[in-house]
Amino acid sequence: MAEARLYTEYKEEIVSNLTEQFDYASIMAVPKLKKIVVNCGVGEAVENEKRLDRVVENVAQITGQKPVTTKAKKSISNFKTREGQPIGCKVTLRKKQMYEFLDRLINLALPRTRDFRGVPDKSFDGRGNYTLGIKEHTIFPEINTDEVENIHGLDVTFVTSAETDEEAYALLKEFGMPFQKRN
Repeated sequence: MAEARLYTEYKEEIVSNLTEQFDYASIMAVPKLKKIVVNCGVGEAVENEKRLDRVVENVAQITGQKPVTTKAKKSISNFKTREGQPIGCKVTLRKKQMYEFLDRLINLALPRTRDFRGVPDKSFDGRGNYTLGIKEHTIFPEINTDEVENIHGLDVTFVTSAETDEEAYALLKEFGMPFQKRN
């Protein structure tokens, strides 16, 4: 089984580039991508549970892995939700599938976004993790746009072993993440 293209690139180029940039003592100190979590909340699932099934199908097609349904943690009357009611789904990608997904996201999906000017660089959490919100799931080539009934969004979280946001930014930039130009 061949390894993912981006993982090979990480080992051969990115590690040395980051070591040079941040002056790490060991290659084990170089930040790496631990996992990618794709999360999708479906508010309309409260009225129509078939919507959630369709979203689960779409997320499975996009990621190549079966999602886990997420349930409401507590009842909220304003949102008409009950505790334990299914309201979304999520997938955690690791190893080869993670790198394959990242490759497709950067090179195929994001450039297909309407009026694309890069992803914002403000969504780091202070601990070296980055979250990207995608408004339309139809930007992924796996989705057949003729069969789409409702468009939904996704949250993609990149969990890295970086200590700071600056290191995580440099890591994702090396992978080819198209960040907006900083002013």
